[in-house]
Amino acid sequence: MSSTPSRKIVILSGGTAANSLVDVFNDLIEKNNCTLTYIIPISDNGGSSSELIRVFGGPGIGDIRSRLVRLIPPSNAGILHLFNHRLPSSPQAASADFLTLLDLTSPLYKSIPTPQALLIRSILSHLHLEILKRTRSPHSSFNFQSASIGNLFLTGARLFSGSFESAIYLFAIIGGVDESRTAVLPAIVSNFTHHISAGLKDGTIITGQNAISHPSAPTALPDAPNVTIPSTATDHPQAPAYTPDAVPSIHINDGSSHQQHQIEDATLPGSLLTLRPSFLTASKAHEPPLPSPIHRIWYINPYGQEMHPSPNPNAVAAIRAADAVIYSIGSLYTSLAPVLILSGVGEAVATGPRFKVLILNGSLDRETGGYAATDFVKAVVECCESSSRLGGSGFSANADDAESIWMANLTDVAATVR
Repeated sequence: MSSTPSRKIVILSGGTAANSLVDVFNDLIEKNNCTLTYIIPISDNGGSSSELIRVFGGPGIGDIRSRLVRLIPPSNAGILHLFNHRLPSSPQAASADFLTLLDLTSPLYKSIPTPQALLIRSILSHLHLEILKRTRSPHSSFNFQSASIGNLFLTGARLFSGSFESAIYLFAIIGGVDESRTAVLPAIVSNFTHHISAGLKDGTIITGQNAISHPSAPTALPDAPNVTIPSTATDHPQAPAYTPDAVPSIHINDGSSHQQHQIEDATLPGSLLTLRPSFLTASKAHEPPLPSPIHRIWYINPYGQEMHPSPNPNAVAAIRAADAVIYSIGSLYTSLAPVLILSGVGEAVATGPRFKVLILNGSLDRETGGYAATDFVKAVVECCESSSRLGGSGFSANADDAESIWMANLTDVAATVR
């Protein structure tokens, strides 16, 4: 085998589902002497990432972390176990458990070499300092409940360095991930949060990835009163315009109400309340079906207005240079669509890789109830076409170009599901 890989493969995916194929993809690297690049969205606002977003802002890092952890080699089992560890579900026990990571008494450090353990401790200590600076008891404290140590480390590294890419790099280096053969790229490079909305065919809008894919009740702070959050859906057929009078209050059980600015966190004043709470108990089990099929996915700013963030230029360049792009298993509209709709991605997919491979899920989920294989193909193509209309890297998206992208993707992708 040549020491220099000659072929390049890009995999578009989310986190959990595609992790089951990592060994298959690693085998692909070894047998075909190629490099692999995972491109992963940062729009997830559920699980322990949601509490980090609430307090610090920043990208949804859960899927990035889970892929990096999955790529840590068995020789670094101690670090893999640490970064994959979750704190207890009791907020008080979780906080106490986290403190053992700061004073080096945690048994999780047992099989980790001292230099790495001290570096990890220093990053977590920096995160702890940032948490203390933001604490305004009782309503603005950080909830360690079920927090992923890997997520805490990535956030601490991002806050320390000021760079999401640097945080990913440090995580990979400590974990022993060989980035010369396997790279993990966020679809968007940003220190800010990027949310998505889904427009259903009946005109309903669902705001936030958590509400789209696996809706769950918001998690109250351990010492805060119960809070009722408004519904995540509206009946407006397009991205809702910002109307200050429509911003609701937080309603407390005792009948009083407080405007959202009275609880201090990283959320901008006037932001949609549906994007604000943590969703620490999100689960994909027993999901209620959507009231109507998904028509379109788009990015929104904190006030609910549609926006068009720039993609990670390294991700677009990787797609252009790839010999093949693989649309992996996972959530169609909350894992693949947030990457494909970014400006320039559709053009890169259509004109770059020779091969496009769509791997279908073994079952249908809340987002794709009743879908046939051709419906998945059509959704992928429509997302790429949507991206092309935004333009990108010198690409002019006129009607002929849009039709060309549609046909290029339809022809290549459809061949994989016949």
